[in-house]
Amino acid sequence: MQNHNPEHFSSIATAAPTVFFVSDGTGITAETFGNAVLSQFDLSFQKVRLPFIDTITKAHDAVRKINDTFTISGKRPIVFSTLVKSELSSVVRRSQSMYMDLIQTFVDPLEKELEVKSTHTVGRSHNIVDSEAYKNRIEAINFSLAHDDGQSHKNLSTADVILVGVSRSGKTPTSLYLAMQYGIKAANYPLIPDDFERGKLPSSLPPYKNKIFGLSIAAERLSEIRNERLPGSKYASIENCRYEINEAERMMKREGIRWLSSTTKSIEEISTTILQEIKNEKRS
Repeated sequence: MQNHNPEHFSSIATAAPTVFFVSDGTGITAETFGNAVLSQFDLSFQKVRLPFIDTITKAHDAVRKINDTFTISGKRPIVFSTLVKSELSSVVRRSQSMYMDLIQTFVDPLEKELEVKSTHTVGRSHNIVDSEAYKNRIEAINFSLAHDDGQSHKNLSTADVILVGVSRSGKTPTSLYLAMQYGIKAANYPLIPDDFERGKLPSSLPPYKNKIFGLSIAAERLSEIRNERLPGSKYASIENCRYEINEAERMMKREGIRWLSSTTKSIEEISTTILQEIKNEKRS
């Protein structure tokens, strides 16, 4: 017997929509594109990635998961698909969902425009042709990890950018994002009270001032972040955060260092700004 309790229908109506990212590869492309589209809606979503759907059996398994979600929630899930093989796409397309085929949406019109048939090759975007770029990303990641938080001064001459800022201003995640996405060798150094007392940058940095980019952050936000790590400490106090930020910004202005506030910016936005500012050839 169906449940006709008004509260039951209310909970279904207000439940977050479920979104599936379905791919015969990693699913990262589908997820990236799907998230970009979903960000235009002021809603929360339950997200599920279904990677490596590369056989008919796996396609039917994906359909079962999608249909189960529909049965439980009473709402059609949203599906972003980058399935290249038409036989796999046709299976998942029959699920009880709003199905969006990212491959067919763009490939078919391009075939007509270019008058050339696409290869329909699975994993084409991650082909061996990209092996040099992949190797550069791995090297950049290793470099960024070795030069995180000022732990190494070696080979700074090979760095593409050196990030500076107070502790917990976003230097490490930005460094790793630049390395993973763009193959950028990014070192990062914390600006600490000792630096402010001396009124100088860390001693190993002045020779590479043209590579330095600064990150700042609002004192209130910094205090929140630090309190999550060391609640109630002087390190996390709003007074100390204001002091460090004021001194760091004063130093960056005095040294002529380019900088921005990370307070309301995503890592993607920060990284894009840095790439534009340093005009690094690797950004492409």
